[in-house]
Amino acid sequence: MREPFEIGGRAVAPGSRLTIDLPVGSFLNHMPSTLPVRVIHGHRPGPVMFVSAAIHGDEIIGVEIIRRLLSSGAITGLRGTLICVPVVNTFGFIHQSRYLPDRRDLNRSFPGMVGGSLAGQLAHLFLTEIVSRADFGIDLHSAALHRVNLPQVRYDAGNGSIHESALAFGAPLVLSAPLRPGSLRMAAREHGVEMLLYEAGEALRLDEFSVRIGVRGILNVMKQIGMLTSKRIRPSRAQSVISNSSKWVRAPSGGIFRAVRTIGDSVKSGDVLGYVSNPWGESEEQVEATLAGLIIGRSNLPIVNPGDALFHVARLHGPQSVEKRISSIEDAIDDDPLFDEDEII
Repeated sequence: MREPFEIGGRAVAPGSRLTIDLPVGSFLNHMPSTLPVRVIHGHRPGPVMFVSAAIHGDEIIGVEIIRRLLSSGAITGLRGTLICVPVVNTFGFIHQSRYLPDRRDLNRSFPGMVGGSLAGQLAHLFLTEIVSRADFGIDLHSAALHRVNLPQVRYDAGNGSIHESALAFGAPLVLSAPLRPGSLRMAAREHGVEMLLYEAGEALRLDEFSVRIGVRGILNVMKQIGMLTSKRIRPSRAQSVISNSSKWVRAPSGGIFRAVRTIGDSVKSGDVLGYVSNPWGESEEQVEATLAGLIIGRSNLPIVNPGDALFHVARLHGPQSVEKRISSIEDAIDDDPLFDEDEII
């Protein structure tokens, strides 16, 4: 018999699920605030993995991904322990805001500290109670407000073992992205915890393709690291597009922005991606790709200032059959039995 899993002063027995509320502080009206955590402790030994979402309070797509993950019969027979935190930034989530009330970005506030700012206290709690207990983690994000991202997995190329997990996830794009000071990824690395970051969709919106990619991707990784053995989890035969760097294409001037290309499109250097014109239509400038690659993010806001980020392009090296691969992944998601009507709704 395995030992119980202890967290927040509570013990989770093997083969059971428990929701634990970790105290964060209080709201302005003195109502208590907590960090809700769902723990599934398997009968059999295995890795400890955390899945988190809404570190940015308006990035809600991960909340739905975790809801479906916890509802899936595919996690029956779990080996090890799964820790799910669907809403990390409770304060931002309630106010539909990316930031905390003090305008701090939680994902630039790690490792945090006891007695620090609200962001610092929350970061410290999450790091000590969740991350430090895990062997592996997946953090779920979407694009910022008024932007949209192609589903993609980001990982630290300096960590060779994580590369296989990034590929196993099965997102349309796998992007090597450097660690940023104050980020959860950097803090996890310093604690010896391997971690992937999933980016998809847009703030305050859900889209079915991004949600399904996220659910299946997490299950794929759980199987790859030995937490699941279910034959129902079948990795896509379509391979992810791989990129080692990316760059934003910015507005050449201010005005009204019209896009003619979108996420998932492959482009060559010099291709026209859109136009910026003044309100009278008397002048118009082309927005051109500055490198060959795949559009993995774009602005949805038609009013722009000079230098605004408009298109996020992942640099590609050599032919990778980009559109064909993404189309194959889309077809595989539509046909995956995990998403039959009797499964996850």
